[in-house]
Amino acid sequence: MTTLAERLGHGPDDRLVILNCDDLGSSHAANLGVYRALRDGLATSATLMVPCPWARAAAAEHRGEDVGVHLTLNAEWDLYRWGPITHAPSLLDGDGGFPRTVTDSWDHADLDEVRRELRAQVERAILWGFDVTHLDSHMGTLQLRAEFFDVYLDLAVEFGLPLRLSGASTESLIGFPFRRLAAEEGVVFPDHFVYVTGVGSRSGVEAAIADLPPGVTEMYVHPAADTPELRAFCPDWEARVDDLDLVTGDDLRSRLEASGATLISYRPLRELQRSA
Repeated sequence: MTTLAERLGHGPDDRLVILNCDDLGSSHAANLGVYRALRDGLATSATLMVPCPWARAAAAEHRGEDVGVHLTLNAEWDLYRWGPITHAPSLLDGDGGFPRTVTDSWDHADLDEVRRELRAQVERAILWGFDVTHLDSHMGTLQLRAEFFDVYLDLAVEFGLPLRLSGASTESLIGFPFRRLAAEEGVVFPDHFVYVTGVGSRSGVEAAIADLPPGVTEMYVHPAADTPELRAFCPDWEARVDDLDLVTGDDLRSRLEASGATLISYRPLRELQRSA
C-alpha cells in the first residue's frame, strides 16, 4: 500500500513534520506570535479563529502564509469572550458567548446551527482573502463526538480540505472509526498527531521529535507575544510565550536536523486531496 509520504513525492521511510500554530486571530498577541513563528521560525502553517475579535486584523496582516480554519464553537476564557458569526442561539451560553466547555457544546448545540455556523466561518476566511489550506477544531469539539464529526467531515469534503485528526488509538476510546470514515470520503490527514494536554508544547514537541516515526506527523503550538493584553486575559500566557520561543529558537532547529525530518505544510496535503 502506498504511504502518504510516497503520495506526496517522498520516500516511504521519510519523516515529514507539519508544525501548526493554533489560535491565529484570537488576540493581538497571538497574531504577533503566529506570524513571527511563520516568518522567522520553523512553523509551517496556522489556523484562524474566525469569530474572534482579532481575526479581521490577522487577515489584514496576512502575506500569503499557509493558513487554515480553526473551526470554533467554544470560548474558554473567563473574561474574554466571542460568539457565533451567524444567528445561532443554541451555540451561546448564559453570558452571550460560545460555551466555555466542550461538553456544554455537545449537550446544547443544534446540529443545523453548528453546520451553518462552521460553513460561514470557512466562507468568511475565504472572503477575507485566505487560500484556506486545511481545517481543524478548536478544543477538539468536532473530533470526539460522532454527530459533530459528521459536520467536520462534510465540510472537508465540501471545500476539498484536509483535516487534523487524532491518532488511531483515540478511535477505540471514543467509539467510532473517524480515520477510516475520513479516508473513505477521500479526505487526506496526517499519519500521526502529537497531542499535548493544555497549552505549552515544548516537552511534547521535543519528545516527539526524538522518537519520530516515518510518515507525516502534525505537531501544534500556541505562540503568542508577551504583551500586557495577553497577561491580562490568559492564565497560561507564559506557556504561549514559551511556544513562540520554542519555534523561533535554535534548539528546535537542531533537534529537527538531527532527526532527519523534513518540514512541510498542509498545502501539499490539500493539493493531493483535490487532485484525486
